[in-house]
Amino acid sequence: MSANGEIDEQPIAHHTLSVLVENKAGVLARVVNLFSRRGYNISSLAVAPTDDDRFSRITIVVDVASSPLEQIVKQLDKLINVVRITEHDPRDSVERELLLVTVSVDPSTRTEMLDLAHEVEGRILEDADGRITLSYENDPSKVDVVEERLRPFGIIELQRTGRVALPKLEREASLASDEA
Repeated sequence: MSANGEIDEQPIAHHTLSVLVENKAGVLARVVNLFSRRGYNISSLAVAPTDDDRFSRITIVVDVASSPLEQIVKQLDKLINVVRITEHDPRDSVERELLLVTVSVDPSTRTEMLDLAHEVEGRILEDADGRITLSYENDPSKVDVVEERLRPFGIIELQRTGRVALPKLEREASLASDEA
């Protein structure tokens, strides 16, 4: 929904699935093998433990056009170590991605690079020997833009974490009416 209350009609280009699994050896391999056997392309994959050591969260991003969501969810749900599957509609979720990148700088481009890092609210992690390593976290589409803006400097190394997501927080009706 836009700021003026109108419903946004942007086409969804991807599905983001959050798969809560038992934190056991081989679970990730079984999940990835399922995608491989079915011929589903994974655009992004992020795995990390949750606040409960018994579980891990696998965030999988798949292209809408190439992967039938219902079939993917049914197949994932059949895996014994899968506890819960949640689809995050990009319109109703908060998505983030981390970019770590090392770029070349010389005396004539160093200030421009530092200005860019400041402008996008990136963090300089290292600055030595004609190279700067920058950390930048934001919505994946904004990470794409920053990556393109960094290319002219000369990317030495680049790593992106892949998309992670959580549902947006819903405001309680009583809160909304109190503020009116």
